[in-house]
Amino acid sequence: MSLKKILQEGRQEMLEEAVASLRRARLEHYEKAGPDQIRQRLSVLLDLVIDAVLERNLAPIIAHANAVATERFEAGVDLSEVQTAFNVMEEVIWMRILKKLAASKQAEALGLVGTVLGSAKDSLARKYVSMATQTHTPSLNLKALFLGSDSF
Repeated sequence: MSLKKILQEGRQEMLEEAVASLRRARLEHYEKAGPDQIRQRLSVLLDLVIDAVLERNLAPIIAHANAVATERFEAGVDLSEVQTAFNVMEEVIWMRILKKLAASKQAEALGLVGTVLGSAKDSLARKYVSMATQTHTPSLNLKALFLGSDSF
């Protein structure tokens, strides 16, 4: 089975798994948004990931990540909540690849997905932090990102 077929045919199942996983995370702002909005947001993200992997084009998902960063920052959503949604999607896709794709093709497929979502998460974080450093905000807690760093 090809990566394209795995992603396209498994789209609905991956979406449901991602929704369930994000709901189990019990993130404050995602719980307030409700299951329909969670599903809609993750659906958009999944489609962008699939398109980026298949077309080898990061521009649309980077634009989306920047828009999400702006929207969530302005809504007071913590960066960790948004990053969790992206991480959940990455994990779900990786698990499907590991289950369905021949072992000889897994490294490339995982690399593609990792590149797409890694680039998106990097853009998301850079945009969010850029906005947070220009404004005093309680939604950015850098201390939590560096726990244990005092041992360096």
